[in-house]
Amino acid sequence: MSLRLGSLILFGAVVLATAAPADARNIVLSNDDGLTANVKALYDALKADGHDVIVVVPCAQQSGMGAALRPMRPLQPLASDCVNGAARAGDPGAGVMTRADLGPDFHYLDGTPVMATLYGIDVLAQARWGRAPDLVLSGPNIGLNAGTIVISSGTVSNAQYAMIRGIPAIALSAVEQSESGPDLRNPLATSVAGKTMELIRQLDARAGDSPLLPPGLGLNVNFPASVETAQWRMSRIGSYSPYELRFVEDLGRATGRQTTSPMPGLLFSRATGEPAAEQGEDEAAVARAAISVSVIQIAYDAPADSRSQVSQTLAPLISQ
Repeated sequence: MSLRLGSLILFGAVVLATAAPADARNIVLSNDDGLTANVKALYDALKADGHDVIVVVPCAQQSGMGAALRPMRPLQPLASDCVNGAARAGDPGAGVMTRADLGPDFHYLDGTPVMATLYGIDVLAQARWGRAPDLVLSGPNIGLNAGTIVISSGTVSNAQYAMIRGIPAIALSAVEQSESGPDLRNPLATSVAGKTMELIRQLDARAGDSPLLPPGLGLNVNFPASVETAQWRMSRIGSYSPYELRFVEDLGRATGRQTTSPMPGLLFSRATGEPAAEQGEDEAAVARAAISVSVIQIAYDAPADSRSQVSQTLAPLISQ
């Protein structure tokens, strides 16, 4: 997806900060972290702008689950409490959060992030609005989802599944410092929510009565640590990543721990290398200081010129 197309979709990020309040939309808000300050802050901001919002998140922390599903397996009563007391052991496998200080808009599901999102789209949205939501928001995640890590991101996969259903979707990710405890309070989460509202207002102002994004497209947005002063910048998924992921024979030794026997495992760490010159527009590089906005498409379909090139190579075989 070209930066030019991305710029056309946003119609110039320079006007984001002055966009007028958005028209009311029906929104499903999900994530892969469970009940967090980021979700609560964004819900409050959306409601303040007049939107009708259904929150539905996984019961437990589900980072790195990507597009994982558990088909044909009925949900059982909770075996343990959900994150930050959203629901308690013995409560149903999905339903309205039983935490006392949250209203009926807040729901949980004991499953993967995509399962929670589909529960919101297929069950909760139909019950409330009789149709699909106008927008699916995924996040803001605790930690960036930038670069190659997006293929294992539940946050981005939520947006992908919404896009497959023809629903405009935006994946949102903030730095790890946006995390909070059971009080669901964090000033950074509030700042991220405020910036997210700028984006939604701009999209809505341009869309009018039309969908917020063109069919088959979504956005992956990453917020840097200094959110308040950060500028909006178009970016691309690219090949640079802020993280390194590799399997090691002994996870204990790789992390400096003394172990009596090898502990094979997946090592997740911050990248040590700097982006190359040609990676300057990659979202992981942009998100160091700016709010990166990358246009994403459904699944893994290659651009038309790439498909044509491979088709020509395989023409003798395919024509047989």
